[in-house]
Amino acid sequence: MTLLYIVLSTFIGGLLSVLIAASLTVALLGRIVKHLVSLSTGVLLGTALLNILPEAFENRAAPPQGLFITLLCGLMFFFLLEKVELYRHNHHHEGDGHHHHHHFDAEQAGRGGMSVLLGDSIHNFCDGIIIAAAFLTDLHLGLATAVAIIAHEIPQEVGDYIVLLNAGLSRSKALAFNAISGLAAVAGGIVGYFIVGPWEALFPYLLVAASSSFIYVAVADLIPQLQRRLPWRDTVLQLAWLGAGLALVVVIVMVSGEHGSPGGH
Repeated sequence: MTLLYIVLSTFIGGLLSVLIAASLTVALLGRIVKHLVSLSTGVLLGTALLNILPEAFENRAAPPQGLFITLLCGLMFFFLLEKVELYRHNHHHEGDGHHHHHHFDAEQAGRGGMSVLLGDSIHNFCDGIIIAAAFLTDLHLGLATAVAIIAHEIPQEVGDYIVLLNAGLSRSKALAFNAISGLAAVAGGIVGYFIVGPWEALFPYLLVAASSSFIYVAVADLIPQLQRRLPWRDTVLQLAWLGAGLALVVVIVMVSGEHGSPGGH
């Protein structure tokens, strides 16, 4: 059953982003992506700081100093990975309110766009491993982690879709690229289940590594996009979406606490 949960969670994330992209117009997608970025910022930070890290530090077999070292190394690793453009997150496109120059999307969908798709695939594969480790630790933690990753995957994949579409690709080709990138998470989940499973003592460290991924994406990628001068109404809306993401995590944590913490394997 645990493997089924892992496969379903990783598959749903990619499927939702493709379905949303396929069902809405480019103009509408451009307007909602910024709200989804705010939502995913709250979900990622809330999941990392209120759910995953507390779960990891509750394991007395793992010394806190070792877990903090893992967190630091994780943040540095994702920083270096982004340096070689394998951990980029594409939420920028023409018409997103950032005043990009004409043909910006076409440039992004050239060699840079292909590196973005490659980076997304690698990132999705890692997300799959993270989801597997979370489900193997605890069912409720796995569900919360999957929700956080799905919340971030949707604006990420929609952003890629808009860039590819505005660069001249057909809807079917742009959706196909997104679907292939999303399936990398399923592969990562399956690999994680069989490779990570026997190493239960490493679960706290894997959870901290997952948290470092969430924190890095939120702080280094998403929050800088939100730090712009906006009319007060847009600022309130931005904070409302971010708060909604945090509230979602709090609800999940409360519900999980009420139902106990049965092991996922």
